Formats: sequence, C-alpha cells, structure tokens
Amino acid sequence: MIDRAFTGKALPKSILTIEAGRLNFFARAIGETNPIYLDEAAAKAAGHSSLPAPPTFIFAVELDAGAMARALVEMGVRLNRVLHGEQSFTYHAPVYAGDTITVETRIGDIYDKRGGALEFIELNSSATNQHGKPVADIRAVVVVRN
Repeated sequence: MIDRAFTGKALPKSILTIEAGRLNFFARAIGETNPIYLDEAAAKAAGHSSLPAPPTFIFAVELDAGAMARALVEMGVRLNRVLHGEQSFTYHAPVYAGDTITVETRIGDIYDKRGGALEFIELNSSATNQHGKPVADIRAVVVVRN
C-alpha cells in the first residue's frame, strides 16, 4: 500500500522551454490537421504570436522533466504497474513556441478500491509561463495495479 503520508507532497518544479519543432512533431503525432498547429505563418495569419501548443501538449512538460516518475518510485510504486487513469485541463492562456512553462504539482489524494487491488494517486498541477501568468490547471489520476 502506498503511504498516505505522501498526500499533499509537492513534486519538484518542472520547467520546459517550448520549441516549435517539438510542437509540430506533437501535433503530427496526435493527427492534428489544423494548419495553425503545423505552420508558423498560418498561426500568425490566424492572429497568434507564434506556433500555439495543441491543448494536451502541456502535459508533456511534466512528463519530460520526469518529476512524476521519480515521485512514484519514491513512493515505492513499481512503474510497470502504473496506468494513466484520468486527465483534465482548465486552460487560462495559450502556450506558444518560445514560452518557458513551469509546472508545479502536488499529490492531492491517495486512495484505494477493491480492497487495495487498485490504488489511485491524484495529482494537481498548475502551469505558468515565463511571465508568471497562469496558463493551465491540470488534474491527473494515476492507477497502480497491486
């Protein structure tokens, strides 16, 4: 069982400068066809300052930093037993190529179901840009199969 004392624990900050090539790659990988996500000229013609990040890209900031994986290992969770259970976003401002995004995450709750066969870790994150402006709030639920 995961120690419930980890509830409320802050993970190390995750910081990533958003590169246009990475946004383009991500957009293509998810099947995005809207040219504003694929071509900077199209993005600017549509009124954007640069290539915008597709909505779910913000989740990659924390994944790239590895903070969540390190926290799971610290909690004694075997990573081969982890499933991505749930994800939700509340957006406050767009993210663009060239932005530096900082994600701060806390463990919101840890609970189990099925007599401990499944444990759930709720992660609550806030993302800000290089100006300190909030860009998104993120909620994720990780499922651990025991």
